[in-house]
Amino acid sequence: MNQSVFRLTLPILFGYLPLGMAFGVLFTTQLDYPWWAAPAMGILIYAGAGQILAVSLLAAQAGLLEVFIAMFVLNARHLFYGLSLLGQFHGAGWRKAYLIFGLTDETYSLLTSRARSADRHHEQAVDFRITFFNQCYWVVGCALGALLGANVAFNSSGIEFALVALFIVLTIEQYKALADAFPVIAGAAAAALAILVLPEAHQLIGAIVVVSVVLLIQYRKLRHSAGAGGADHG
Repeated sequence: MNQSVFRLTLPILFGYLPLGMAFGVLFTTQLDYPWWAAPAMGILIYAGAGQILAVSLLAAQAGLLEVFIAMFVLNARHLFYGLSLLGQFHGAGWRKAYLIFGLTDETYSLLTSRARSADRHHEQAVDFRITFFNQCYWVVGCALGALLGANVAFNSSGIEFALVALFIVLTIEQYKALADAFPVIAGAAAAALAILVLPEAHQLIGAIVVVSVVLLIQYRKLRHSAGAGGADHG
């Protein structure tokens, strides 16, 4: 099972290692903390973009309350992820708490796009391993980057683009799995609208709200159509 999970998570490995290293380098070069605090943050907090944001805020002497609020707003999208997986995680037992904690954008993409069997217990075990492997990749990346930042001087400009590249790959995989371009088009349109009408600080959450409303409306329409079709058939 671990070999198949490793193959499934290879795209995440290639994204999380360089991105985690970018975070580690930023952490050790901008903050006056020991290198091991970077992987410790990856273990206890595990929020890629949120951790990078936290480094920027802490370097700017922001208070802990400000950091908490900013990270909460940035990661509020995970609330929508969790709601869509309530059924999938039902009955997971002791694994459920970790599955919720470890739910990142990339992990969500894998959990919702991979082929699944009718054996719920087995599939939840696979979900758990996917989540754990992905966090291990991130923590290792944080540790390597922190060690490099503490001991080697080099130009790391552009390494953060790994996150953008990873999102592109996962979007393509989601499209292949769903065979429906509407969510991708809706997401792109919502992002464009947010960029046009909202200040930079609110663009992410604004785009999430817009696309969530659009997808909920589409879901209700599809459900209504399916119900009407079933009634006609009956």
